[in-house]
Amino acid sequence: MASSLRPPPRSAAWRESLAIIEPALLALNGVKLARQPRGTGHPVIVLPGFGAGDISTIPLRRYLRTLGHDARGWQLGQNRGDVAALVPVMIDRVGALAERRGRAIPLVGWSLGGVIAREMARERPDIVEQVITFGSPVVGGPKYTRVGEAYRARGFDLDAVEAEILARDAVPITVPITAIYTKGDAVVAWRACIDHVHPQAENIEVRSTHLGLGLHHEVFAVVAKRLGRPPV
Repeated sequence: MASSLRPPPRSAAWRESLAIIEPALLALNGVKLARQPRGTGHPVIVLPGFGAGDISTIPLRRYLRTLGHDARGWQLGQNRGDVAALVPVMIDRVGALAERRGRAIPLVGWSLGGVIAREMARERPDIVEQVITFGSPVVGGPKYTRVGEAYRARGFDLDAVEAEILARDAVPITVPITAIYTKGDAVVAWRACIDHVHPQAENIEVRSTHLGLGLHHEVFAVVAKRLGRPPV
């Protein structure tokens, strides 16, 4: 499948400007969102995408708090994209939190944040309750994204990164996975956001842009529903 993948074309970049309508759609769906399953005060960590920080996930975290979840940012500043360095740092933080709470912690990741969340779950399924991603390049890493050029400029061999991701899939992720994607994504190839490896993965399509996913009402509803399920 990877051989047929390509980053979204530059000509599609204009679609991301449609993210401007997301706040209005979010408001229009406020009643439906308010009726989603309630949380119990348990923590959930929301990880930002490449180049972004906790500010970008404020709307989703505020919404989850209204439902009773203790939604927290990752508190590591801007996500600069070094997955290998960030995963162990986050494992230490989430592991300490899971030990204090006596229960594994759900992780929600936007774009590259979802890649980090998946790798945390792969290495430490004992501390990760479930993983929910949206717009995350689970195939190829940055290779099939518009930020691939930035990685190349920093000396990354994208073919080698893709090969490493394929090799890591030999160790399966065993926790529940929800992978949200949109065919309107002009940043990440939407087919690269679909998990075909893990049988327990639920791949869910929404209608949004990549930049709009963090404010999209369907994403909010899916996240709330998955967090409302009893832990496995």
